[in-house]
Amino acid sequence: MKSVIPPISVRNSQRKVPLNVADLERFTVKALKLCLELPRKNSKLTKLPEIAVWIVSDRRIAALHRKFMDEPGPTDVITFQHGEIFISAETARRHAHRFKNTLARELKLYIVHGLLHLQGFDDRNERGARAMRAVQSRILAKARR
Repeated sequence: MKSVIPPISVRNSQRKVPLNVADLERFTVKALKLCLELPRKNSKLTKLPEIAVWIVSDRRIAALHRKFMDEPGPTDVITFQHGEIFISAETARRHAHRFKNTLARELKLYIVHGLLHLQGFDDRNERGARAMRAVQSRILAKARR
């Protein structure tokens, strides 16, 4: 039986970091299809009416981080189980520089990370984090083709 693919969009609501939203959206559709190929018991991906990837400022993600996770400061990506993935463009730019990635690759990594959370992956312990990193790498490689 083939999975139902929910509509997915990428929305840029920040102005500090220039982005190619069309490229990110094309990648996101490919990554979603690849994530749906991964069987998971607690997947939410096929049950969601839509998925929205929001590219936001550090200020916006820091407010979400504080409100929903009781953590101070900005973070890279926050995934909500009702289908919203928030990504900080400024944090992505800093991390891309730090880890010698392109900004586009860093953003794509965060998109895949958020989708994997919606697919039921959990990185709160080392074993889960290791499994998630391995799957992220495979999806990033396949989605670039």
